[in-house]
Amino acid sequence: MKYCIYILTAIFLFVCCNDDSSNDFSTTNPGGTGSSKPNDVINAKLFDVIDLNYPGLERAKSFYESGLYYDAAKEMLEYYRLRVNVTNPNLSLINITASEDDKLKANYAMDNSRFFVNNFYEDADAKKPYSLNNGGKINWEFKPDGASDEYQKQLHRHQWFVPQAKVYRVSNDEKYIQSWISVYKDWLENNPMPESGTNTTTWWQLQVAERLTGQTQLFEYYKNSVNFTPEWFSEFMAYFADHADFLVKYPYSGGNILISQANALAFAGVLFPEFKNASAWMTEGYQILADEVGTQFLSDGMHLELDLSYHIAAIADYYEVKKLADANSSITGSLPTNFNESLHKAAEVVMHFTYPNFFDTKLSDYCVPGFNDTRQKSWSRSVLKRNFGRYNEMFPSNQELLYMYSVGKQGKQPATTPKSFPAAGYHVLRNGWDKASTMFILSNNYAEGAIQIWSHNQPDNGTFELYHNGRNFFPDTGVYSYYTEGGANTDRKWYRQTKVHNTMTLNDGNITKALGKTLKVASDATAEVVAVENQGYTNLKHRRYVFFVDKKFFVLIDEGIGSASGSVALNYHLCEGSNSEVVIDNAANGAHTAFADGNNMIIRTFANNAISTTSFNGKVSYSPGVEAGRNSFCVNMTKEAGQTARYITVLYPAGDASSVSIDAAFKNAEYQETGVAAEVTINGKKYDVKCDL
Repeated sequence: MKYCIYILTAIFLFVCCNDDSSNDFSTTNPGGTGSSKPNDVINAKLFDVIDLNYPGLERAKSFYESGLYYDAAKEMLEYYRLRVNVTNPNLSLINITASEDDKLKANYAMDNSRFFVNNFYEDADAKKPYSLNNGGKINWEFKPDGASDEYQKQLHRHQWFVPQAKVYRVSNDEKYIQSWISVYKDWLENNPMPESGTNTTTWWQLQVAERLTGQTQLFEYYKNSVNFTPEWFSEFMAYFADHADFLVKYPYSGGNILISQANALAFAGVLFPEFKNASAWMTEGYQILADEVGTQFLSDGMHLELDLSYHIAAIADYYEVKKLADANSSITGSLPTNFNESLHKAAEVVMHFTYPNFFDTKLSDYCVPGFNDTRQKSWSRSVLKRNFGRYNEMFPSNQELLYMYSVGKQGKQPATTPKSFPAAGYHVLRNGWDKASTMFILSNNYAEGAIQIWSHNQPDNGTFELYHNGRNFFPDTGVYSYYTEGGANTDRKWYRQTKVHNTMTLNDGNITKALGKTLKVASDATAEVVAVENQGYTNLKHRRYVFFVDKKFFVLIDEGIGSASGSVALNYHLCEGSNSEVVIDNAANGAHTAFADGNNMIIRTFANNAISTTSFNGKVSYSPGVEAGRNSFCVNMTKEAGQTARYITVLYPAGDASSVSIDAAFKNAEYQETGVAAEVTINGKKYDVKCDL
C-alpha cells in the first residue's frame, strides 16, 4: 500500500510539473511530444529576420526545423539572456541607478498616460506631462493647445521608455515592464509603418532612429523579466528589424538627423549581429558617418547647422559609435575611417563657446550662448562637464580639454587671445577663464540661400552676447517655438526677427541673407579687433567692428552701407531685471544696469548724424515654451540714399553708472572702405581705436 502511494504521488508530481499552464516549461526534445504552446502565439517573422545559422542558435534552429516555433523562440530568448559577446557602452547592468527625474517619468507614464515629452509640460514646476488618456484609450494624435509640431515629433520618440526601464531594474517591480509592453503594443497597433516613404511624425527618420537606439537599451534592461515572454520577444524583434530596415531604405538628406540615423543603424547592427541584415545595418551606419564627418563639420570645426545644441549632439553620436566599435571589435572590426581631426576641432569649438561661469562650482544654470535654435537650458554645467569628459577620453593629449574636464584642476588653461571660426562666422574675445572674467561672442553666420523659417539658423547676423563677472548682459533672444508645418508659426516668427537681436536693421525688416564675411581679426598693444560684414539686405550692407580695449571694455563701430534709405537702427536687448535694475537712458542714447551686487554695464551710442532712442518691452527664451520679459531699446537714424549710417557704441563694465562719463567720435568724417578710426573718452581718458583693412 505504501509503495502504491509513492507511485501515485510521483505520477501526480510529474504531471503537475509538466503542466505548461502553470510553469511555462517546454519540451527539450524536438522529436518529443510537441511544443508547449501553439505556433500562432509567436510572430513568425522572427524566423525571417534572425539568422538561425548564427553560432549559439543551433538548438533554436533545431526546434524551428521541427515546426516548434514557441520552443525555438524560447530557446532564442534564452540565448540572448546568456550571451556575453556584445557590449552596449550606453548602459551598465551593474549598480544601475535611476535618478529622481527617471522615477518621475516612469511613474507619470502610468498615471493616466502622462508620457514625458521634452520641454512640454502640463505643469512645468512639477514636471508633470500632459495626459494622452481619452476615454480609457491612448490618443497618439494628441497635441497641447498652441504647441508646435515638435510635440508630436518628440512624443513618438518614446522618451519615457528608457527611464521606465531603469526604474524597473532598480525596483524589480514588474508593473513597469507591463506598462511598457502594453503601451508599445498600443503604439504599434495605432501607428503602423507606412507602406512606402516616411511621414513627418510617427515614421520620420529621427523618430525611428531615437526609438531604435532606445530599444537596444530596453532589451538589455528587460530581457530577464518573467513578462519578457517568448511571445513578446518575437514581436519585439520583428519590429526592431522593421525599424532598422526602414532607416536603411530611407536615408535622410543630411544634417544632424542623418547622423542620428547612422548612429542608430550602427548600434542595431553591432549589438544584434544575429539578424540577417545586421551587417548591412552596421555597414550603412558606419559609411554614413565616414562620409558625413568631413561635411557635417566645417573647416573650423563648427557643425554646419550653426547651432551649438546640434553641434554637441553630433559629436556625442560619433563618440558613442567609436565606443561601440572599440567595445565590440572582435565582432565588427574597426571603424572604416578616422574621425579624429574633425571631432578634435569640434570639441575645441565647445571649449571656446563655454562661458567663464562654467568654473563656478555652485552654478547649475546654462553656460553657453543661445545663438540660433540652441536650447541654453539643456547645457548646464554638469552636462557640459560630462561632454568634456568624453572629449578628454577621445583626445587625452589635449591639455586644454583636460583643463575643461577637470574644471581647472589639471591640464593647461586655454589662451585668452581672440578665437575665430570664420567658416561658421563666430568670433570670441575674452580676458580669462575664471568665473569673474569677461567674454564677448559675435555671431555673423554664413549660410547659402534664403533663410528658411524651419532652419535652425536665425536671420540675426552681427548679433552678440556679452558675459561679465557671472552675468550675461545681452543674452540672445533664443528659440521659444519650433516650426509647425502648415501653421502660422507666430511665436517662432517673433523670436526669429532680426530686430529682436543685438544687430542692425533697415526699417525694422528681417535680413534676407546670412552671407557673413570675416574681414579681420587682430591684436595690438591696446586692443583686439574683429571686423565682419553681411549683405543682409539687397541695398544695405552691415559692417561691424568690435574692439576689446585693454581687455576691459568694448567699442562697437557699425556702418550701414548702401543705397537704402529709411530707418537704420541698432537694436539692443538686455538681461532680465526690474526697471530700476535695467534702465533705458533714452536721452543719452543708451542704457545702464544698476544691480545691487555692483556688477553692472553702461551702454552709450554716438553717431555721425542725428539719432534718437526708443525703449520697448523685449522677451527672452532659454528653452522652448518658456519666456521672460526684459528691457530693450533701439537707436534710430534716418538714412538718405547716398549716405552711410555710422554708429559708435561703448559697452563699459562699471559698479555705478553715475560715476562714468563716456564720449566718442569718428576720426575719419566719411565712410572708408579700407577701415575705420575713432576716439573714445572715458572719464577724461582718451582711447584711439583703429582698424585698417
